[in-house]
Amino acid sequence: MIAASAAQAQELVRNSSHFQWYVIPLLLLVIHAYGEQAAARRWNVVLAGLAFWLMDWVNEIWNGLLFHFSGFAPAWSTPNGSAYVLLIGLNIEISFMFAIMGLYAVRTLPADRKLKIAGINNRWLLAAVNSVLCVCVEVWLNHIGALVWEWPAWNLGAPWLIWLIGYLPFFVVAYCVHDMTSLKRQIGVVATLAGGVTVALAVFSGLLGWI
Repeated sequence: MIAASAAQAQELVRNSSHFQWYVIPLLLLVIHAYGEQAAARRWNVVLAGLAFWLMDWVNEIWNGLLFHFSGFAPAWSTPNGSAYVLLIGLNIEISFMFAIMGLYAVRTLPADRKLKIAGINNRWLLAAVNSVLCVCVEVWLNHIGALVWEWPAWNLGAPWLIWLIGYLPFFVVAYCVHDMTSLKRQIGVVATLAGGVTVALAVFSGLLGWI
């Protein structure tokens, strides 16, 4: 039986009747943010930010598939107010947010990738701490009903799982791409992520209509 929140969220997926014009200036802000980094030729920042954003799409795809195959609910859903819902757990506002967050994540990195803080490599420490902060925000969003959890394994009873799967990989992948010394390798990783996401969306959403 489909959870009520999932049914409500499903009704909103790619329903353009809820469109709001504020989406356009938000889009321009994202373009401006990446344009500023590109103008400064910080290609590692641009590519790391895109990697972070694409990792969210990976999560959102399996979340949509979980709903399809379970027939109950996704791990998280966005059943309330959005200008446009892309997937059952992803609205346009969240997508823009992750695009900007990726830039923030790498622009705040220490220049020395080997620097240790309290005996821990700064990359791993920042990935862990930033993921904790993201989980805290998600807990608040759940508290106000903006983000809904239905599964017992994905809620306040198991916040470590949200931390481990929901956010930590985003920061780890973004930091790895940022620190790569080869631009060709950075482009290769981002292109692979983009290709995988595109194919998955084309098959699971466009062809099969599962998500």
